[in-house]
Amino acid sequence: MSRLKLPDISIVTGVVLGAGAVLLTLVGNPVNSGICISCFLENLAGALQLQGDLRMSYIRPELVGFLLGAFFMAKQSRRFRVTGGSSPLIRFLLGFFMIVGCGVFIGCPIKMILRLGAGDLTAVAALLGMLFGIWLGGKYIRAGSVLDRAQNLPTINGYILPGIGFLLLIFLFLKPAFIRQGFSGPAAQHAPLWISLAVGLLIGGLAQRSGLCITGGIRNFFLFREKTLFSGVVAIFVSALMVSLVSGQFNLGMEAQPGAHHSHLWSFLAMVLVGLAAVIVDGCPFRQVIKAGEGDVDAGITTFGMVTGAAMVITWQLRSTSAGPVFNGKIATMLGLIFCLIIILSYRKARVKR
Repeated sequence: MSRLKLPDISIVTGVVLGAGAVLLTLVGNPVNSGICISCFLENLAGALQLQGDLRMSYIRPELVGFLLGAFFMAKQSRRFRVTGGSSPLIRFLLGFFMIVGCGVFIGCPIKMILRLGAGDLTAVAALLGMLFGIWLGGKYIRAGSVLDRAQNLPTINGYILPGIGFLLLIFLFLKPAFIRQGFSGPAAQHAPLWISLAVGLLIGGLAQRSGLCITGGIRNFFLFREKTLFSGVVAIFVSALMVSLVSGQFNLGMEAQPGAHHSHLWSFLAMVLVGLAAVIVDGCPFRQVIKAGEGDVDAGITTFGMVTGAAMVITWQLRSTSAGPVFNGKIATMLGLIFCLIIILSYRKARVKR
C-alpha cells in the first residue's frame, strides 16, 4: 500500500492565507482587504498616534498574530536565530518606500492577489508591475547586487520585536487612553478580535515554517525555476478565488471595485517599486513581519521602516484614493524607484571593485 503523500507546507500556508483572508471579510474585515499588511500598518500607526486619521486607527489582531505566530513556531522548531547588522539605514528606507508603493496601488502584494481572486481586473496592472520589479531585482542579484551579509547577534536583539508584539496585544485588550481606535470607516470594519488573532497566529506559524513570500516565490521561479514557494503564491490566488466564488464576493471587471482606482500606469509603477525593493531586502512586507518574529533583526529594521512609511503615507498623503494617486504619492513613488536603482547600482559597483 503506497504512503499517503501530504501536501507541501507552502501550499497549505497559501490555502489557509487565501481562504482565511476572504473568510475574515465575511465576518467584518473590509472587502478585498481580509489581509493587507500595508493597510494593517496604516491602522497600527493611527492607533499609536503616528498619523492623525482616526478612521484608520486600530491595532489589527491579525498583524500581532503574524508576528507572534512566527515567534512561537521559530522557538518551538528551534529556528529562532538572531542575526542582523546588514545595511540598517538602507533597509529602513526600503521598508518605507515599499509601503509608499502599496499606498499608491492601495494594497500590499497579498491584497493584490486577493483583489485578483475577487475578480478586480484593476489589479492586473499592479501584478505586471510587481513581476517587472521582481525580474529587474533578480537580474541585478545575478550580477552581484546584494546587501551586506548578516551576522550573528546577541539573543536579546531577537526578542525586541516579539516583545513589542506582546505589548501591542496587551494594548489591544486593555485599551489604554493613549491607544486610539476609530469607530467609523475602515477601522470600524473588523472581524471579532479572537477570530482575527487566531487566524493571524495560525498563518504566522505556517508562514514561518514554510517561508512563504509573495515576491520571494516569484523571484525564485524567475531565477532558478524553483517552484516550492511559487506554488504557495498560486495557492493563495486559487483559494481566494474559490472562496470568493462560493461566498458570492466575486465581481469580475474594473468598475465598482472596492479600494481601487483606474490609474493603471501608477498602479504598475507603484508595484514595480514594491517588487524591486522587496527583492533587495529579501522579502515582501508580509515576509518581513514573519522574519522579524523569528529573530531576524534586519527584517525588524525594515518593519520599523514600514511602520514609519505607513504613518507618512497618511500624514503626507503619499497614496491614492478611489480617484487615483495624489501628487505627493506620484513624487514619492518616483523617488523610491530612483533610490532602489541607486542602491543596486552602488552595490554592483562595490562588488566589481572587490
